[in-house]
Amino acid sequence: MPELDLRNDVYRRPLQTALERLGLGPGWLCADIGAGGGDVTVALAGVVGDGGRVYAVDIDPSRRDDVAQAAAEAGEAQVIAITQAAEELVLPEKVDLAYCRFLLMHVVDPLAVLRRMASITRRGGWVLAQEPVTSAGRVGGAVMSMPSARHADIGALLPGLVRDAGLELVDAWAESQAGAGPGPVAGYLEDLTGVDPGVDPVVLPPLVTVMARKPKEGS
Repeated sequence: MPELDLRNDVYRRPLQTALERLGLGPGWLCADIGAGGGDVTVALAGVVGDGGRVYAVDIDPSRRDDVAQAAAEAGEAQVIAITQAAEELVLPEKVDLAYCRFLLMHVVDPLAVLRRMASITRRGGWVLAQEPVTSAGRVGGAVMSMPSARHADIGALLPGLVRDAGLELVDAWAESQAGAGPGPVAGYLEDLTGVDPGVDPVVLPPLVTVMARKPKEGS
């Protein structure tokens, strides 16, 4: 699989690893739930090619235009942007991969969203979720917090949640990056919080990646 075009994303490595293990390739049907500005959506579209399709789903109507513009600039015509709440997720077809990142930490009911993601995935298909353990991050040795998130440490519960959603847990791991002084880690933290850490050492919150499969048989 080609390198994802996410070079400014400090968390791109675990996503690249997971997609390579899944065997993502031309012709896949994917859904990026909580797509935001569409950076991951467009990266996925670049891999699935003209024979595939990527649904970019976000609750914010303004994001639909952002995704459409990003896809057009990248020449990825197979991207379909949809305005929809994750808890009400419905697509016109089943997908091979349903993906979310930094989404479950903000929704009211993470388990309900995972169940909706499972419902749009074909049997034998994949649900891939990536969520943080915010309080495990450090800035100058101090514990990080994210009071705006409903479930700031949802990553710590993620492996169990996918099983509760009726999915088969295939693998799960946590990964982070650290740095001190100017650089991508400090830049990412400043973009996220509005606070420049200066020369303080930073350990970004570990991102828990969960690879889960929808059972091939069942109701």
